[in-house]
Amino acid sequence: MSLPGGVLSTVPVVPHAVGPAVRSLLRAGDTALLSLAGSGDEPPVTTPRDPAREAARRELSKGMYHENDPSLLQRALNAFWDWLGKVLDAAASATPGGTLGLVVVVLAVLAVLAALWWRLGTPRRRPVSVPALFDDRPRSAAEHRAAAEAQAAQGHWNQAVQERMRAVVRALEERALLDARPGRTADEAAAEAGRALPAHTDRLHAAAREFDDVTYGGRRAHRQTYDRLVELDRDLEHAKPALATSSHSTAPSSRQGAAG
Repeated sequence: MSLPGGVLSTVPVVPHAVGPAVRSLLRAGDTALLSLAGSGDEPPVTTPRDPAREAARRELSKGMYHENDPSLLQRALNAFWDWLGKVLDAAASATPGGTLGLVVVVLAVLAVLAALWWRLGTPRRRPVSVPALFDDRPRSAAEHRAAAEAQAAQGHWNQAVQERMRAVVRALEERALLDARPGRTADEAAAEAGRALPAHTDRLHAAAREFDDVTYGGRRAHRQTYDRLVELDRDLEHAKPALATSSHSTAPSSRQGAAG
């Protein structure tokens, strides 16, 4: 609007959310400007831009203007969804076929993960202290073999593998190739038996790992796993320990030396 004295001023439009306090300040400033403009030919006195901006900033920083602002959690969620949207948009633009191609890729990845979970089972942490190979009730190797065959006949391959591994270790104890020790684990039995039967070390360690996988790792055994243990058990029955072989090989030379 036009004022006496040739001064033209415009009243700024104030949003409703700013509040009545800022509008009161602006109305008071306009009234002072009008009164100054109407007093003679002197130029009007105006407030410099920077102090006015600072005064408005202090006013708007009061809590009464931020009562309906989103919480910190809501702002974080909004930022996350914005970021996720940008990532998906970028992936869709880089994937052949756009959004449809991205959906196909995601479904393929989920299918692979489901197949792995079905094949390997739910991964479980092994306990820090591995339980003993045998339970409290001692049984002979023949009894463990009979229990393994009974479980295998019913298709219970996990139990069959466990019983056959116990039969392998018990048979080595009965042949005095291993000391009878109740608290021995499958890994310890394989390591000790490997020293007496070095030709079968790798197969003994593989059998111990399979026993641990089905007993403590949540894996599922199969017929092939059980058949390997059966073959190992039969081969060990006829295997000669390294100490006995070395003693037989040195005995003739010793006798020849004595005779000479």
